[in-house]
Amino acid sequence: MRTPGLVIFDCDGVLVDTENIANERLAAWLTEAGHPVTFEHCRRHFSGRSMVAVQQEVEAAGVSLGADFVERWNAGLPDLFAGRVEMVPHVDTFVGSVRDAGIPYCVASSARVAKMHITLGATGLLPLFEHVLFSATMVGRAKPFPDLFLHAAERMGVSAADCIVVEDSVAGTRAGIAAGMRVFSYCGDPHTDRDGLERAGGILFDDMRALAALVPIAPRVD
Repeated sequence: MRTPGLVIFDCDGVLVDTENIANERLAAWLTEAGHPVTFEHCRRHFSGRSMVAVQQEVEAAGVSLGADFVERWNAGLPDLFAGRVEMVPHVDTFVGSVRDAGIPYCVASSARVAKMHITLGATGLLPLFEHVLFSATMVGRAKPFPDLFLHAAERMGVSAADCIVVEDSVAGTRAGIAAGMRVFSYCGDPHTDRDGLERAGGILFDDMRALAALVPIAPRVD
């Protein structure tokens, strides 16, 4: 594998350890609304997907979450994450290696940019990414569709075939594969759907320190 032209990072679960926190809250909200689900179901089924997609699926099953569900969810994120967000272990070292090699990188997340500012800001990663944040709100279809990754590649001026994606969700892995990109799927969290990631076509790894051995990060020579 040659050195990538662009490294695209997912945010939640790849850069910041927020998936368990968010899915605990989501399971409680959906259950209270009359759609009983467990944390484990939300963690496996909704991770990597937008809240718009979550609402659409739940309401298709006959449970109304209210027209303001997404806005209420996002309004509660600062309190939900306050003092609880941590960086995924060792990911900063890999990001630093990519940056030092002069390889372009960015974030492509189902979350809104405002949420990324909260979580990346809490971990000190925001200065590395604040000008290269791409959200599903910028495209017509969220993950598992390829639209977001293709949008990020286009905006960064790199062909899809020359991009790699670092993901942790099945939806995100499917999106990256559908975009024609090589996907490295992080499964270091015990709640991760490891089998689902493998079926989706991801190259699995369970420690961010192992990623540097999988991805050539030598300085590009064009």
